[in-house]
Amino acid sequence: MIELVDIHKSYTEKGMHTVAVNGVTLTVAQGEFVAIGGRSGCGKTTLLNIVGALDKVDHGLYKFEGKDVTTFSRKRLTQFRKGVMGYVFQSFNLLPELTALENVALPLGLAGVKRREREALATTALERVEMSHRLRHVPGRLSGGEQQRVAIARAIVHNPKLILADEPTGNLDEQTGESVMQLLTSLNKGGTTIMMVTHDPQILAYASKIVQMRDGKNL
Repeated sequence: MIELVDIHKSYTEKGMHTVAVNGVTLTVAQGEFVAIGGRSGCGKTTLLNIVGALDKVDHGLYKFEGKDVTTFSRKRLTQFRKGVMGYVFQSFNLLPELTALENVALPLGLAGVKRREREALATTALERVEMSHRLRHVPGRLSGGEQQRVAIARAIVHNPKLILADEPTGNLDEQTGESVMQLLTSLNKGGTTIMMVTHDPQILAYASKIVQMRDGKNL
């Protein structure tokens, strides 16, 4: 599914040049659960952002299902992100004024899906993550684990081929984090490919393939 060859990415901010990814080569097969580990600042999140087409590479080859993503126009990159990617973040990124159902349905609304259909799809996604009893609750009335489940429902509502998860248990206690990881494992067993970033060795153990990074390189 994913082929990365000699990927490089650096940033310059306030006169300081930082090499975030330095020559990473990696493949991810359809249906794999890949975890990227390493200390803070080693390039894990930048690599995930490159795969998610949120960051452009400075140098290297990135192919998704045989297509060279580095050649995509801005419009095609947007379509690519919306069509095949689902994103799960450490901070949940739910809109506080919207209910769980509205948060999950939001990406479908932006894609032009009609209200009745998007509400039906959002309800199904929330059922898949065992949150159908919280449809009308706003994030402030949900626990951290429940908010992350809603965020995962939002990520899967359009049946993406790939879920990208950046420290999905980082803001959760150990027991709640385990519950979220069991959910991601279940989605993976159902055929969804997952790439996840974590610094927690216990969370790494859920993956079928572990990639360790240090100083922008994969070991």
